[in-house]
Amino acid sequence: MTNDKNIWGHAAMFTANLMWGLNAPIGKAVLAEFTPMSVTTFRMVGAAVAFWVLSFFCKKENVENKDLLKLFFAALFGVVFNQGAFIFGLSLTSPIDASIVTTTSPIVTMIVAAIYLKEPITNKKVLGIFIGALGALTLILSGQAAASGRPGSMLGDLFCMIAQFSFAIYLTVFKDLITKYSAVTISKWLFIYASMCFIPFSYHDVAAIDFTSIPFDMILKIGYVVFFATFLAYILTTSSQRVLRPTLVSMYNYVQPIVASFVAVAIGMDTFGWQKAIAIALVFLGVYIVTQSKSKAQLEAEKQRNP
Repeated sequence: MTNDKNIWGHAAMFTANLMWGLNAPIGKAVLAEFTPMSVTTFRMVGAAVAFWVLSFFCKKENVENKDLLKLFFAALFGVVFNQGAFIFGLSLTSPIDASIVTTTSPIVTMIVAAIYLKEPITNKKVLGIFIGALGALTLILSGQAAASGRPGSMLGDLFCMIAQFSFAIYLTVFKDLITKYSAVTISKWLFIYASMCFIPFSYHDVAAIDFTSIPFDMILKIGYVVFFATFLAYILTTSSQRVLRPTLVSMYNYVQPIVASFVAVAIGMDTFGWQKAIAIALVFLGVYIVTQSKSKAQLEAEKQRNP
């Protein structure tokens, strides 16, 4: 049963990062038409509505008052700071730079997990993160020549880094809370709180939009950002957090440049060669090595068996 849950957790994280990988070019296209404030509001409010509608068809869960307060802070780190900072960073920097910054997520998460959860920093974990990052960076940099868009910006890169750090805190500090309730219950509260925090700052940007003049292809792109890259991706991520360690969850960030690389090849902006094949192999090898590293619970169990 545990193995089945782990397989589901891996499949969920892979799918979520597949959606986020596709979201980079689609989200950049949406940002060409709307402000970062507006796009982030679309994601938060749209996902909040979707989660609350879905919750009516699920088993009702009563959330304790103390946990409602914790969920508010989880929303700040997991949604508001994460999505808000990243979308601002993406609007200021290049997709290449934003992708490179995301490769720091497993490293930051490993450090935060070691400090807060006392998770051991094992040799296998460090080696796996290094190999995965090497593969991801190889993919990102190999596609740099074919990439277009504005050059990188230190301020934009900083916002992207803040997004990674805040998500690392969400994955580690609130892990016990995430495993206590269902993915739908957690997500509906995360996004309603996030919307409440963000709307006062984004109201003027959203109010200035002429919704009747938005072309249909742009509506489809916004729909992808809201439904797939937010609603479905967060359900999958929250589900996987229940069975996978924070560092392993963050390791799947390395799937995103793989997706971006395949998209570039599919639309004729890049070619697929041995360099990309090796890079992709390194990413999955890195993820595998991290899965083989021992958790705090496993090490404690070994000590009890071998005092």
